[in-house]
Amino acid sequence: MGMLALFLVCGAAIARQIWAVQTSGIQTNLRGLSVVRGPIASSEAVVWASGSNGVVLRSDNGGASWSRLHVEGGDTLDFRGVRAIDTTTAYLMSSGEGDKSRIYKTADGGQTWEMQYTDKRPKFFLDALVCATDTKCFALGDPIDYKFLILTTEDGKTWKELPGDNMPVAIAGEGAFAASGTALALYGGTNIYFGTGGGSKARVFRSEDSGRTWTVSETPVAAGNASSGIFSVVRVGNTVVAVGGDYREIAKSSSVAAYSTDQGATWKLASQFPGGFRSAIASLESSTLIAAGPSGEDISQDLGKTWTQMDSIDMNAVAALDGSNAWAAGAHGQVIRYFDAGYSGRSGK
Repeated sequence: MGMLALFLVCGAAIARQIWAVQTSGIQTNLRGLSVVRGPIASSEAVVWASGSNGVVLRSDNGGASWSRLHVEGGDTLDFRGVRAIDTTTAYLMSSGEGDKSRIYKTADGGQTWEMQYTDKRPKFFLDALVCATDTKCFALGDPIDYKFLILTTEDGKTWKELPGDNMPVAIAGEGAFAASGTALALYGGTNIYFGTGGGSKARVFRSEDSGRTWTVSETPVAAGNASSGIFSVVRVGNTVVAVGGDYREIAKSSSVAAYSTDQGATWKLASQFPGGFRSAIASLESSTLIAAGPSGEDISQDLGKTWTQMDSIDMNAVAALDGSNAWAAGAHGQVIRYFDAGYSGRSGK
C-alpha cells in the first residue's frame, strides 16, 4: 500500500471515532472511572465515576443519565479510584493523608457502602486500586519507610498489608500518582504493575506472584521533578504501556509515553507521542489503546508505539468496555463517551 493510500485509510479510521459529552456541571473533579456490561446482552453499559467532594456517580444506561450516590462519612473525601465488579458491586478508594485514604465496598449498586480499610499513619496515602475478582483486589500506596505499600484482600472483606521485604527500595522523592487511580495494573490475576514518578527516574515495578516478590525497571518517560513521571500503566499480552509526563506542563508531549514488549523488563519511548501530559490509559481491544489528559484524548493502534490525538477535551480518567465504547471523566463533573462508528465487534449495549 502506498503512503498516500495508507494516510487516507488511517485518516478515515480516526474520523469515524468521536467523543461526545454526556454530563457536566457537578462541583467535583472526577478521577475514578469504571465500566461493566449490563446484566443482559441487550442492556446498556453500567458506568461508575468518582471524584472530589465525596462525589460518586453511577449510570445504568451507558451514561445517558446519572445518579449521585452517597457514602456515609465520605462527604469531604477525594475518591480517586472506583472498580466495578458487576452492575451492583464495586470498590471505592479515597486518597489523602492518613485516614483520609480509605477503601469502601458496595454490593447493592451504591445504596450502602461498607468501609473496609483505613490507616492513621501520617504517610499512609493510597494511589490506585485494581481487582481480579469480587474477592481478590490490590491497592497501591506511597512509600512508607522507603517501601511502596501494597494492600490486598482475598475474601473481598478483609485487607492486609503485604510484607515489603522483597520490594525494591524507593529512590529519593519517588512516589505514585493518584491522578486517575490507574498507576496500578493487574494482568492475569497474579501479575501486578505500577508506575512511579517524583524522583530522578520514572520506574515500573512488577510482580508475577501477586506481590510476594518484585523487580523494578527504569523507563525513559519524563522524570526529574515532583510533578513528572508515570501516571498510568496497562498490559496487553506481553506488551506493557505507560503514559505520563509533567502535570505542570500539560502541553509538553516529549517523552510522555513508553512501551515494553517483554512484559515490563525493558522500555522504549513511543516514536510518536500523545498530544501532551496524559494521566490515564486504557485498552480498547486487541492492539488499540486510548489515553486521556488535560489537553485531550489520543488513540494508538499499535500498542503504544505511535499515538494520534483525537480531541482536546480536558479529562483525567478513562475506561473502556470494548473496541467501540469507552468513557472519560474530568473536571466539573464532566463525562464524555467514545464511539467508533466502524467497529464490527460486539456492541457496548
